[in-house]
Amino acid sequence: MSHRPFHLPSLRGLVAAPLCALALLALPATAFAQAAGQANPYGFKAMWEHGDLVSKGTLFILLIMSAASWYVIITKLLEQRRVHRQTRLVQAEFWNRGDLRGSTQALPDSSVFRYVAEAGLVAQKQYEGPLTQQVDRNSWLSQSVMQAIDAVGDRLQGGLAVLATVGSTAPFVGLFGTVWGIYHALTAIGLAGQASIDKVAGPVGEALIMTAIGLAAAVPAVLGYNWLVRRNKAALDEVRDFGTELHTALLGGKPAVTLER
Repeated sequence: MSHRPFHLPSLRGLVAAPLCALALLALPATAFAQAAGQANPYGFKAMWEHGDLVSKGTLFILLIMSAASWYVIITKLLEQRRVHRQTRLVQAEFWNRGDLRGSTQALPDSSVFRYVAEAGLVAQKQYEGPLTQQVDRNSWLSQSVMQAIDAVGDRLQGGLAVLATVGSTAPFVGLFGTVWGIYHALTAIGLAGQASIDKVAGPVGEALIMTAIGLAAAVPAVLGYNWLVRRNKAALDEVRDFGTELHTALLGGKPAVTLER
């Protein structure tokens, strides 16, 4: 069967996109901090200026998690839209041609349906060899088509683990920042000898900000994960339906028609 990848994003894009998104997220936060810093000495700007390496590192991790989540959500939505668009193209044109080879070559190179169709055609050609004569033709074609469909399913599921990881860990990362801020508040009280509001307002405000950012990173990741899983199921069902029809056509088609160029 065919091993040609149908559409794979580059590793450079996977790495650069979250960093770009992080930069875009940091710009409005910095502008807001500069605008509100004069009126609020305990805001985001003060937390960043007076925070230690642990608090800054925690904040940076949360921003990275949020940027990575939004990157995965957007890219998977675009990928799923592309599959649905390819489904309409297959339903409108693929079965109207005279042979499977011509219909397959008419599909875009990045089409998941072309990947499945080429896998079926290659499996049919391989079945004409001497090593496969002991294997049932139906089983051979069915296995090859299903392997291609499974590869498409793995591709559609790629990236969802990032959303699951962010959704399950971001609240605890924010909680760690909260505990660290409360620790600073208790330290300030111990050094001052009294629980004055000006001593604890900054660390407590830092703790609350960390909690809010942790939730802001986790909630979209969880909602996006559930939404994308449902959409992935619908997209994969369309690919499976095409695979079933292709398998039937390969069993009933003539090798001279489907395989000749």
